[in-house]
Amino acid sequence: MSNLKLISWNVNGIRACVTKGFMDYFDNVDADIFCIQESKMQEGQLEWDRPKYHAYWNYAEKKGYSGTAIFTKKEPISVSYGIGIEEHDHEGRVITLEFEDYYMVTVYTPNSQNELKRLDYRMTWEDAFREYLLELDKKKPVIVCGDMNVAHKEIDLKNPKTNRKNAGFTDEEREKMTTLLDAGFIDTFRYFYPDREGIYSWWSYRFKAREKNSGWRIDYFLVSERLKDKIKSADIHTDIMGSDHCPVELQIEI
Repeated sequence: MSNLKLISWNVNGIRACVTKGFMDYFDNVDADIFCIQESKMQEGQLEWDRPKYHAYWNYAEKKGYSGTAIFTKKEPISVSYGIGIEEHDHEGRVITLEFEDYYMVTVYTPNSQNELKRLDYRMTWEDAFREYLLELDKKKPVIVCGDMNVAHKEIDLKNPKTNRKNAGFTDEEREKMTTLLDAGFIDTFRYFYPDREGIYSWWSYRFKAREKNSGWRIDYFLVSERLKDKIKSADIHTDIMGSDHCPVELQIEI
């Protein structure tokens, strides 16, 4: 058994984030596994030199868009990219590392976009991704983290009433998160802080939203139900700048 510190951060462009202190944070936090979403880069566009870590990148085919990465101190048994479905695997959204006792998955869930023009696709994605996680879960417990692009409950965003039909807070997206949790996963932050208000992980760049703490909690660590007794703490590091999201953390003994 070892106590693992896991970090997930939507960096909204890793090359820009690196100019805003990303590497200092990365080194100081000293995570066992560090996941990023929205890397917005192609291979060779960033000099990555952290010999203590094995690095795995999944790039979108479209330049400057989406993309994920995982940095891990311990080498995994296996690594896979995407979820094995052609329709969903062009945007670099998922990486899965297999370890002896669990799977580590990072995800950047598709945004439903303005006027919900991608909501139908998002619904298809949600079902496919849930099935993917459940197949993994049959073999070993799963830890999944990332920008899941949904504020699950009204407590998870500053202005639920005015955002009810906006991307990230539609009834449909929220129901898909409920379905995922009901299928055997735990929202670790809410496990520790079921009633805590005013803690968010994303703020719009407009209207001084971060200054006013007018945000959304859309970045998560979920774990398989059977890991419940192993989770030690869950945190959201709202003081860390460099992106329109902040890092989220899970500590787990596994």
